[in-house]
Amino acid sequence: MKAMLSKIDSGSIRVTVIGLGYVGLPLAVEFGKRYPTLGFDINAKRIAELGAGRDHTLEQTAEQLASAKQLTFTSQADELKDTDIFIVTVPTPVDEYKRPDLTPLVKASETVGKVLKRGAIVVYESTVYPGCTEEDCVPLLEKFSGLTFNTDFFAGYSPERINPGDKEHTLTKIRKVTSGSTPEAAAVVDALYGSIIKAGTHKASCIKVAEAAKVIENSQRDINIAFVNELSMIFHRMGIDTIEVLEAAGTKWNFLPFRPGLVGGHCIGVDPYYLTHKAQALGYHPEIILAGRRLNDNMGLHVASETVKLMIAKGLAVKDAAVLVLGMTFKENCPDIRNSRVIDVIRELQSFGCRVDVADPWADAGEVMHEYGVTLVPYEQVSSGALFARYSTVVFAVKHDAFSTLSFARDPATTVVYDIKATLPRAQVDGRL
Repeated sequence: MKAMLSKIDSGSIRVTVIGLGYVGLPLAVEFGKRYPTLGFDINAKRIAELGAGRDHTLEQTAEQLASAKQLTFTSQADELKDTDIFIVTVPTPVDEYKRPDLTPLVKASETVGKVLKRGAIVVYESTVYPGCTEEDCVPLLEKFSGLTFNTDFFAGYSPERINPGDKEHTLTKIRKVTSGSTPEAAAVVDALYGSIIKAGTHKASCIKVAEAAKVIENSQRDINIAFVNELSMIFHRMGIDTIEVLEAAGTKWNFLPFRPGLVGGHCIGVDPYYLTHKAQALGYHPEIILAGRRLNDNMGLHVASETVKLMIAKGLAVKDAAVLVLGMTFKENCPDIRNSRVIDVIRELQSFGCRVDVADPWADAGEVMHEYGVTLVPYEQVSSGALFARYSTVVFAVKHDAFSTLSFARDPATTVVYDIKATLPRAQVDGRL
C-alpha cells in the first residue's frame, strides 16, 4: 500500500471510473485533472458523446471536460487491465416490487473482476445496504479474478453525494466519506479522494459504516418530506396554507426547512428500500421508514385527485378535459427524468378521462418516450401563447425557472391551476401542497 500512496503523491496512480452518468462523470473529470484516468461505460453512444466534448446530462461543460487532460474514455473492457484503483459508480435501482436490483452492480463487478490485477483496490460509490460490498460484490471479484480478497486485492466504499443540477454543491465542495477493507487500504482510498475533495474527507472505521451512512442520508430526507407531505394534507382540510405555516415555523433557528412535493429521482425515492430490505432480511420490520415511503409514493395520486376536485367544484367537465402538466424531470432546472413521480400525476389524471399534455424545457423527448411512453409537447408551443387558450387546467409539477415567464392570463371561474411546488404566488393558484 505504500507504493499506492507514492503513486498518488507522484500523480502516477491509474484510476478507472466504471459508469459515466451523473455520478461517475464529474468524478472522472476531477481525477483526470491529476492522474491518468479512464472513464468506462458500456454505452458506446455515451463514450462517443463524451469523446466529442458533450455531456447530455449537463453536469459537465465542454470546458470542464477539456480541463481533464489525462482523462480518456472507452467502452472496451480489455482496456482496463492496467488500473490501480477502480471506482464503481453504476446505478442501484429497485424493481417493480421495490426490491433492490443489483444487476448493474453485479455486471460491473464481473467486468472489473475479469481485469483485476494484484494489489488493486476496487472502490464502490453506488448506494447499497450495509454489507453489500463485502457480501455481494467482493465474492464476484474473487470469482472472476481468481484472486483472494485482502491478500491479492482490496476494496473500499465512498458513497456518492452528487446532487444533479446543483451548480453550487459540486463534487469537490462536498465532504467525502471514505473507507477500506483494511486500515492500509482505507488510508489509500482516503488519500486518493482527499487529493481532489476541497471540503475534506471523513474516514469511516469500516466499509459497513460508510454504506450505512449513505443509505440513511436519503432515508432521513425521505421521512422528513413525508412528514411535511402529511402536514399538507392535514392543513388542507383545515383550510390553512401549508407553505405559510412552514414559513412561520421556519423563523425558529432549528426548524428544518423541508417542503412538500413529489419524491422521485435516483436516490431519495429508492435508497430507503435498500435499508428496509436488509432490515427485513435480518428479521426486523421497519415501520417509520416504510410508512414514509408509502405516503410519498402516493402523493401523485393525491395531487391528481385534488386537481379533479377543483375542476368539479368549478363545474368543469373532467372527461376529455384538456390538461397541461408542466414539468417531467424529477427536480427543477435539471434534465434528469429517472424515477420522476410526475408520471403518477399524469396517469391518474388520464384514469379520470382527462386528455393530458406534458411540456418540459429541460427533459429530452426521446428519453421521456422511452422511459414513460409519454410524448412531450414542444415547450415552444406552450410558451409562445396563453396557456388557457388551449387548456382548462394546468398543473405545475416541477419548479423550473423557465415557468415564471409564462403568459398566465386566465378566468379563475373557468380554469384550474394546481401548483405542486409553490412555483407561483398563492393568489394565482387554486390549490397547492
